[in-house]
Amino acid sequence: MTDSSEKNSLPAPISFWSAFWFWLKLGFISFGGPAGQIAIMHQELVEQRRWISEKRFLHALNYCMLLPGPEAQQLATYLGWLMHRTWGGIVAGLLFILPSLLLLILLSWVYIAYGDVAWVAGIFYGIKPAVTAIVFQAAYRIGKRVLNNQWLWAIAALAFIAIFVLKIPFPYIVIGAGVLGYIGGRWRPNLFQSAGHNAAQKNYGPALIDDHTPTPAHALFRWSRLTGIVLVGAALWLIPMALLWWVYGWQHQFTQMAWFFTKAALLTFGGAYAVLPYVYQGAVTHYSWLTPTQMIDGLALGETTPGPLIMVVAFVAFVGAYVQQALGAELQFVAGAAAAVIVTWFTFLPSFIFIFAGAPLIETTHQNIKFTAPLTAITAAVVGVIVNLALFFAYHIIWPEGFSGELDWLSAAIALLAAVALFRFNISVMKVIGACALIGLLVHTLML
Repeated sequence: MTDSSEKNSLPAPISFWSAFWFWLKLGFISFGGPAGQIAIMHQELVEQRRWISEKRFLHALNYCMLLPGPEAQQLATYLGWLMHRTWGGIVAGLLFILPSLLLLILLSWVYIAYGDVAWVAGIFYGIKPAVTAIVFQAAYRIGKRVLNNQWLWAIAALAFIAIFVLKIPFPYIVIGAGVLGYIGGRWRPNLFQSAGHNAAQKNYGPALIDDHTPTPAHALFRWSRLTGIVLVGAALWLIPMALLWWVYGWQHQFTQMAWFFTKAALLTFGGAYAVLPYVYQGAVTHYSWLTPTQMIDGLALGETTPGPLIMVVAFVAFVGAYVQQALGAELQFVAGAAAAVIVTWFTFLPSFIFIFAGAPLIETTHQNIKFTAPLTAITAAVVGVIVNLALFFAYHIIWPEGFSGELDWLSAAIALLAAVALFRFNISVMKVIGACALIGLLVHTLML
C-alpha cells in the first residue's frame, strides 16, 4: 500500500489498552508547559495516529481553555473520555499527572534532605535566575496572545497595581476582572473576543473521530448523567475532606492544605503562573508552610519535571508537612508524601468533574463557545499578576538580603543570559534550565 493510500484510509480502531500505553508515555514526555504538551498531543493524536480530527481536537481545546485548571491535563482527560468513556478519561487524566507526582515527591525529599550539599546548592543557584526569566517569558507569551487592545492592557495594568501596590488578594482580582469583562463584553464585545486556538485546518487524512463522526452514545448530554456526575464529584470531595477533619482536626496541615488547594484549583484561569501568586500568599505568607526561597526552588523543580506546572503544589505540600512534622519527627517523609498526594487529589478533582460534566454538552452542540469576554478579561489580568510574580522572584534572587544588601551580580548575569536565550534565540525552557544549572554548579564550585 502506498503512502498516499495509507493516508487516505481510516486508521484501525484503538483499544483501551493501546490508549493506556499512549497516555502513560505522554505522562513521561509532557515537558514544555501547556503549549508544549498540547503540541505533543496534536502531533501524536491528530497528525500521526489520526485518532481525532483537528477540528474536533480544537473544539475540545477551546472548551478546556475556558475552565479553571491545567488545560493540557483537561484536554487529555477529554480526549480519553471521548474515545473510551469515563474510564478512558480517568486513565488519561491520571497518567498525565502521576509520573510528575512521583518524581516531585522524590525530588522534594532530595531537596529538603540534601539541599545544603554543595553541588545541590550550586545547581539551584543557577536554576533560580533562569526561573525568573521563564516567568517573565510566560507573561510575555500570554500578553502577546491576549492584550490586543488598550482596554485589555488597562485591565492588566490595574491587576498589577492591585496585587503589587495594594496587596489585594488574587481571588478578588479574578472576580473584578471577570465583572469588567462581563460589562465590557456587553458594551463592546469586539474588544473582548478570546484569541483562542484558531490554527489553520490541515488535511492529515480521515480520523477515527472525524469532523462529521456522530457523537458517541456515551458523550450525549443527559440531565440525569449531569446530576449523577455532580453528586459523585461532591462525594469524592466531601468524604476525604470529612475524614481529614475527623481524624486530624480542622487546623491540621493536611486539612488546611486540602481546603486551601481546593480554592486554588478553582482560580487557575490562565494556567499555573496565574495561580502561583495566590499559592505564594497562602503557603508562604499566611500558613508559613515554606519560605520564599523554597517557593522559588519548588517552581524550578516544577519546570524540570513532566506534567502540568501546577504540580508544584505537590512540592509545597511535601515541604510544608515534612518541615512542620505533620505526623511527628519519625514520619517526616511519610507526612510529606501523604501531603503531596492529598493536595494533588484536591487540586485536580475539579478538573475531572468539569470535563465529565461539561464535555457532553460541548460534544452535543458542536458550536463555538460563547460568553468568553469575562475569561478574556481574567486572562488579561493574569498578565499583570504574572509580572508581579516575576518581579517578586527577581527581588529575592538578585537582592537576597533586600535592597539594603548587596546586589548578586552573578545571579543577575545568569538571569540576563536566560532571558536572552528565551526571548532572542527562542531556546527551549529545558535547555535553558540545564545550561543555567551547569553554570550555577561551576560558579558555586569555583567560589568554594
